[in-house]
Amino acid sequence: MKIEGHLRKMKVSPGEIVSYQLRLDDELVPLNELVGKKVRLTFLEKIHCISCGKLTKKSWQQGYCYPCTLKLAECDLCIVKPELCHFSKGTCREPSWGESHCMQPHVVYLANSSGAKVGITRQTQVPTRWIDQGAHQALPLFKVKTRLDSGLVETILGKHVADKTNWQRMLKGVPEIIDLVALSQELFEKVGDEIKPFIAEMMPQEVVQLNYPVQRYPEKVKSLGLDKVPVIEDELVGIKGQYLIFANGVTNMRNHAGYLVRWETL
Repeated sequence: MKIEGHLRKMKVSPGEIVSYQLRLDDELVPLNELVGKKVRLTFLEKIHCISCGKLTKKSWQQGYCYPCTLKLAECDLCIVKPELCHFSKGTCREPSWGESHCMQPHVVYLANSSGAKVGITRQTQVPTRWIDQGAHQALPLFKVKTRLDSGLVETILGKHVADKTNWQRMLKGVPEIIDLVALSQELFEKVGDEIKPFIAEMMPQEVVQLNYPVQRYPEKVKSLGLDKVPVIEDELVGIKGQYLIFANGVTNMRNHAGYLVRWETL
């Protein structure tokens, strides 16, 4: 099998084992069945912006050309720091985009990918967000009305629990199981009064378990970026988060959105 196209974030589907598909423009390549087989990923030395489609020498913010990073709301700082959302001030770069993405219900959750962390996501992105982070456990806590509210709550909870995933640790194996329900109760005891005004709806205390198609994890995580390693020919030994795990390194598909590549099963 040989397919060419522009990379995008892998498509994921929950199940007993998370199912992955490689996205190359409109083509979808089933990946789970390729774990344990040798493949070749070749960068064809072209990057196109995932928004406007223009050729760009460098990818910014996971797939955009530089002009798009300056004008698109999805490239604003408040996307990575939701507590800085300024939609209510009337200064959103694209109000219609803000309405559909930020002024929507968000879920505040606890997850375990490299240890306990707090996170937020749009209600429509559950459980995709957890899978993209490589979480083995996730516990939705409650819903809030807007992205700004979720960011403010995450900031409060982030004083007591991590708010980021250690991607290298996540790729080294399955983390030790954590009692997320007990952790959530501890957090509510500490900051319940602070976050209560933001809560729109409490969610059932049900932990979601996730498993990934990984034959073996690397002892040492070596990142393989296509700019420096344009041809990766290796055994695919697993997939987790948005990473392809090869016998000799790992590649983040999300970081290579817009890259024109050739995918071959050998």
